[in-house]
Amino acid sequence: MPHLKGSCHCGAVRFSVFSRAAVPYMRCYCSICRKTAGGGGYAINLSGEAASLTLEGKEHITVYQAKGVGSDPEVVSPARRHFCKHCGSALYVFDPRWPDLLHPFASAIDTPLPKAPESVFIMLDAKPAWAGLPRDADPDSCHDAYPELSLEDWHRAHGLFDESDGEASP
Repeated sequence: MPHLKGSCHCGAVRFSVFSRAAVPYMRCYCSICRKTAGGGGYAINLSGEAASLTLEGKEHITVYQAKGVGSDPEVVSPARRHFCKHCGSALYVFDPRWPDLLHPFASAIDTPLPKAPESVFIMLDAKPAWAGLPRDADPDSCHDAYPELSLEDWHRAHGLFDESDGEASP
């Protein structure tokens, strides 16, 4: 399953990206993810290789860079969140600080994704009270900020990192 196919709700945008870390396990409760893509109070980002992105309907995409990052309300995030400008679907995030990576939102992926063996909850210091955690949430999987394990590290630790060459067609 290394090639993920995704789309917006109205069908104006379709994309494909090669992913070695495609298990949707991490729920991000930061205010940016929550307000731009997280109807449940969080968003789930996957990991893909930016150079592999193929895109249909680029003219239907709009990009948002969040303002108010950290403690300064004027700081603009370098991360670029891509949305369909017609239906508003959150598609993926690209951050030039990590130019090899692209982070599609699990909610935009049409390819069947596997069930994660566990969930990790991050940026809980920004979680609103109404966005509850599951009752069985492991306290060791709850983080006020970013966890020590990256997306790749978590996938490797669980034997879920795709080591294929990525040459198969999407």
